[in-house]
Amino acid sequence: MTETLQTPQIKICGLTRVTEARACVALGASAIGCVFYPPSPRNLSLLEARRICESLPPAAVTVGVFVDAAFDQIMQAVKFCSLKAVQLHGRESKELIDRLTQEKLTVIKALFSTRPPFLADADHFGASAYLAEYGQGRMPGGNAEKWNWREASDRIQSHPFILAGGLSPENVAAAISISEPDAVDVSSGVESAPGQKDLERVKTFIHEVSRHRLQRNIRRIF
Repeated sequence: MTETLQTPQIKICGLTRVTEARACVALGASAIGCVFYPPSPRNLSLLEARRICESLPPAAVTVGVFVDAAFDQIMQAVKFCSLKAVQLHGRESKELIDRLTQEKLTVIKALFSTRPPFLADADHFGASAYLAEYGQGRMPGGNAEKWNWREASDRIQSHPFILAGGLSPENVAAAISISEPDAVDVSSGVESAPGQKDLERVKTFIHEVSRHRLQRNIRRIF
């Protein structure tokens, strides 16, 4: 589905509190990300994630974020939390993506500038959309590392893609101008501490995105 001259969609990732998740949606976020990766400071139990997902209005897209998780583990979270999409942040196979797609899920595959799977590998996976990340830092994502966002549009613009990596209220307008993504994804850039969203920064981030219209068709992801 294409939508002409619309602003990029917004995903706020790494939510850990019901009140903050609800506030992010009320401020204009299209999607909320729940992390299922134990090493992350934003990791949630299934029960914590379900509480967040159940609290949101039906239009909000709930995204489970996984790193090299097995199909059964992902589907357990999908069913328990009623997730609408999954984001795969490791070295998942095309076969796993195909199986998840057959479950009528939106499947987002993370690709990286500096490590495999690379941005240029998008044609290999057959995902619903791709998240363009830098790939440096201790964690698979959420490292607040700025990078050359132009690489995303140069390498995967033929596919629906989400820009991530080092985004903040201070730089998201420039990042959109450089890369023209279909959506943007932010976590640490709007936090006061890991997993704790600063709602004033969320509000400013969404405002900066909402005033930026692309001169091409937007591909809906969320």
